[in-house]
Amino acid sequence: VAITDEEIERVKRGEKVELVNPRDGKVWERVNARELFETIAESAWRSGEPGLLFLDTINRANPTPHLGDIVATNPCGEVPLLPYESCNLGSLNLAKFVRGGKIQYDRLREVVWKAVHFLDNVIEANRYPLEAIEKMVKGNRKIGLGVMGFADMLVQLGIPYFSEEALKIAAEVMHFIALEARMASLDLAARRGTFPNYPQSVWAKKNLPLRNATLLSIAPTGSISIIASCSSGIEPLFALAFRRYVLEHTELVEVHPLLEEMFQRFGIPEEIRKAVLERGTMAGIEGIPETLHRLFLTALEIPPDFHVRVQATFQKYVDNAVSKTVNLPESATPQDVFRVYLLAHELGCKGITVYRYESRPQQVLYLGVSEAQCEEC
Repeated sequence: VAITDEEIERVKRGEKVELVNPRDGKVWERVNARELFETIAESAWRSGEPGLLFLDTINRANPTPHLGDIVATNPCGEVPLLPYESCNLGSLNLAKFVRGGKIQYDRLREVVWKAVHFLDNVIEANRYPLEAIEKMVKGNRKIGLGVMGFADMLVQLGIPYFSEEALKIAAEVMHFIALEARMASLDLAARRGTFPNYPQSVWAKKNLPLRNATLLSIAPTGSISIIASCSSGIEPLFALAFRRYVLEHTELVEVHPLLEEMFQRFGIPEEIRKAVLERGTMAGIEGIPETLHRLFLTALEIPPDFHVRVQATFQKYVDNAVSKTVNLPESATPQDVFRVYLLAHELGCKGITVYRYESRPQQVLYLGVSEAQCEEC
């Protein structure tokens, strides 16, 4: 559901909004904005749908406003798109840039430059089903370089996801990637030329001759993070051990790859290890050192507002958008969803998605694995 700043203000004031029939443009009904917003929040509480898009926030960052307003995104919401544009995405596995408890910024810089070059090449190598798509894509040359493995990076650094230090690292890393991606695009433009729609873009007014109208986008990476064996996107660890349903009556069992190493480092007894695997979390298990538990907090243990703060921190340095799910415990209420929505808008997110655990009859991920299942890991 797309919503404007004015509509958010009407929600806060309890005023009415007009429901317009898109077929004839006529006002169909006037309803209380807050009640409508509560209905949306309750629907998301029941099923995880719909997510929200904040249109005015999106369009304030539109690099080519002369081509029109943005009214839609790609399926997961991380790339706001004009008509006939397509998304061209790639993600860096942040867990691969930690050595000896430190972030390898020199190596990260090298890979960012290569990734920007690669994604720009994709635009040329791609085959387009429609001439209108090819014209718009090559006219703006938008790319979306993002990250995954953020939670794994924090574990390697010894920093709890639920901490101010994690937010500091998020800002530091994404700011670095943003600067290097821009430098790489400027370099490409010097050698290959700016994107064709550059002269009327916001970048021309800032005298920044870029090769690409946009550079960064953080996707959920639900599939490619499995291939890369890392945590997805900028999400916290969903669980330390979980079952992933991939086909009807087919499940995969996964255990976090750093868990066994940490068990050994902290000298965790076998019976406690089994309890953690069965629950998928360290919550409520006696004998777990607080330091270890804080390092391995899972998504449902982290307060909803902190999920939003993480997303907003990354969004500050991302020119496209950030896709992230605020995972809520089963005990969450529709009002919790309502508050998450308002906070996301307040903090400058371009969209927001929530999912309450077991709010659907079937879901992809379930906490915990049995001892028999774990033998198959």
